Amino acid sequence: MSDVVTKSVPAHVPWNKGRLIGAKPPLRAKHVWAIRSKLQLQGNKRDLAMFNLAIDSKLRACDVVRIKIDDVASQGVSVARATVRQKKTGRPVRFELTEQTREAIDEYLRAAGRKQGGEYLFPGRGSFGRNMTTRQYARLVAKWIRNVGLNPRLFGTHSLRRTKATLIYRRTGNLRAVQLLLGHTKIESTVRYLGIEVDDALAIAEQVDV
Repeated sequence: MSDVVTKSVPAHVPWNKGRLIGAKPPLRAKHVWAIRSKLQLQGNKRDLAMFNLAIDSKLRACDVVRIKIDDVASQGVSVARATVRQKKTGRPVRFELTEQTREAIDEYLRAAGRKQGGEYLFPGRGSFGRNMTTRQYARLVAKWIRNVGLNPRLFGTHSLRRTKATLIYRRTGNLRAVQLLLGHTKIESTVRYLGIEVDDALAIAEQVDV
């Protein structure tokens, strides 16, 4: 009688094992200022320009890394408003650049000697013809987060996209404005994105004392 040899099949390892999944929370204003101050002290002009632009633009990571110089610095000088076509939806979205973001971009371009408008604003390693990858960008964001004492497992690139949109809604209550700024086609998407129903319910509950 021959022995039956059974092969052990390695257990399937879930892609999210050991990871925290779900929507990444936005940064608080104090976190934004902490990261910005740290980058300024380090003299890291590229990362400061990228961080400020990511906060202002409210773009997804795939769109942040694909921004070209012409998109935000026409004629070699940063603009107050810019338009970028979103990779996910193919729809254009407009956003504002605050004065500190424009200054950061101008200083970065001057320091790097960048003038070609058709080049990517944040090129990949060793080539102006290729943009930085989303993975490279995610690693930078994780480093920024870690350097101010936050857990990079809790925050990510999407936290930067959500930060200003969340602050705008909390200060104005203007959901339609946030929808336009995020480039959402449906208001329901913006409601889910901001978690408004949950936040509003908690705010009401906090006002009831029993």
